[in-house]
Amino acid sequence: MERKLAVILAADVAGYSRLVAADEEGALATLSTYNATIGDLVAEHGGRIFGSAGDSVVAEFHSAVQAVRAAVAVQRALHRRNADLSPDQRMEFRIGLNLGDVVVEGDNLLGDGVNVAARLQEVALPGGICVSGTLRDQIEGKLDFPMVHLGDRSLKNIPRPVPVHRVDWRREDPVEAGVLGGSLHLPDKPSIVVLPFVNMSGDPEQEYFADGLTEDIITALSLYRWFFVIARNSSFAYKGRAVDVKQVGRDLGVRYIVEGSVRRAGTRLRVTGQLIEAETGVHLWAQRYDRELADIFAIQDELTQNVVGAIEPEILIGESRRALLNPTHNLDAYECHMRGTWLHNAQDTAEHFKEAIVWHRRAIALDPDFGRAHMMLARSLYARCFHGFSDDVDRDSAELYAAAERAVALEERDPYSHYAMCLAHFAAQRAPAAVEEAQRAIDLNPNLALAHMALGWARIFTGHFAEALDPLHMALRLSPHDPLTYLFLDRIALAHYHLGNYEEARHYSERGVSLRRAYFNRVVLLASLGQLAREEEARELIPEITASIPADLAHYWRILTPYVEREHYAHLIEGLRRAGLPVIA
Repeated sequence: MERKLAVILAADVAGYSRLVAADEEGALATLSTYNATIGDLVAEHGGRIFGSAGDSVVAEFHSAVQAVRAAVAVQRALHRRNADLSPDQRMEFRIGLNLGDVVVEGDNLLGDGVNVAARLQEVALPGGICVSGTLRDQIEGKLDFPMVHLGDRSLKNIPRPVPVHRVDWRREDPVEAGVLGGSLHLPDKPSIVVLPFVNMSGDPEQEYFADGLTEDIITALSLYRWFFVIARNSSFAYKGRAVDVKQVGRDLGVRYIVEGSVRRAGTRLRVTGQLIEAETGVHLWAQRYDRELADIFAIQDELTQNVVGAIEPEILIGESRRALLNPTHNLDAYECHMRGTWLHNAQDTAEHFKEAIVWHRRAIALDPDFGRAHMMLARSLYARCFHGFSDDVDRDSAELYAAAERAVALEERDPYSHYAMCLAHFAAQRAPAAVEEAQRAIDLNPNLALAHMALGWARIFTGHFAEALDPLHMALRLSPHDPLTYLFLDRIALAHYHLGNYEEARHYSERGVSLRRAYFNRVVLLASLGQLAREEEARELIPEITASIPADLAHYWRILTPYVEREHYAHLIEGLRRAGLPVIA
């Protein structure tokens, strides 16, 4: 009989029989989705599921720290997903964790160590996590989650009292404080920003290459879910500026800063990178890479792992199941992709999106299996439609949907591909499907500000207006100085509008319009003024709106307002009509 010491996680659904009795098909569909999420997170943290029956899951981990991290990640993911369900459909898991001796029987584990975990799960509240005293001793001082001692408990069929502790995991929930004004507090996990790498090539044409490398490093770091990584858009707000790292740390609410440079000469590449502690300005790590251009992906991976290892080696060891993307082996395709992405991000003008789309298509022509090229093609096509630049929204919508589908098929674990698919569902008037794609993107990368923004949008269009605010606030926290802040604020305003908080809607609309006077956020402001009967202000705004009507107005409004319930669309139109807008769609 083989025995070993193992960390066991046991989970099941609270009130599962009631959920099945009320809606069997719905409960089974939700359970299938949630089990897939749990399976992904267990594997990402170095664990394996060895038992599942009905609504229960039993998994093994080699590390107590990673087991608790996995349990917290599961509860955070399911808590986020439950917000999209009505209260009587929400599925809450109880989780128990124990470190103990187990008997190995093939792929199965048996014995007291497993039984204690199962009994601890019964002690946990719905959505809660309970751990044994033996496991608690192993994670002392290694995690930031508060532990509440619940005393020694007599558990069913366990011959001795077991010390029980509850894990308080909800501290990361987004709050308005600091996001919508005031200083930003440091997150409860390592927080980092990657500043744009400096182009040292002496050739302005190589700017796209330095920017593309920076973006890839940001993406690679953000895939470590126990890091808090500032989004690309906010880090690039510092491009071309002499920065004070201490001030950057305060502005963005982060503890660490990565900066570096890129020099390209023919097929040779020199990349330098350094890690700085923002509060003290101390350099924690620095490295120079002299390689061939073909080694660019290896450089990105090495640099990322060195940064992670310098901050918290335990994370590097534990998170063995990150989203592993398949870069193209065709460097010409990769360069086309980088040029297209650079144009997409440079400015949101009709000409920039048009050129970006050309470069994305070139990348796909050079390598039809390059998933990220399909993903960026979908994003640029959507942006052209959304900003009102498309002269044929139906044509562009069809192409972007096909591109997003292809991106997901090629890179199922790429969060950006699922974000692109979410946008495609908006264009196709499929808001519930957009919710699922946004959730999947966040499951894969909790640091993806765009995915949190998209989830907020999708919840508005499915009628979950109050629930839309949390992900929108999270998007702002992940990208405090984003050029798209006007759009984040516009959607916060739209959520308040549908909640009947017209004064709040006007407030956030005006803040958004003060940053950029885009067609769609002026529309939300006008609807809010209409509901508040502020006729004079509305009259001043109408000529400005009618002067900037999108090229394909009728189809544009389908992109702008993919509401599931027509009454919610009618509510928006009612505000515009009260304001006196003569042309809608």
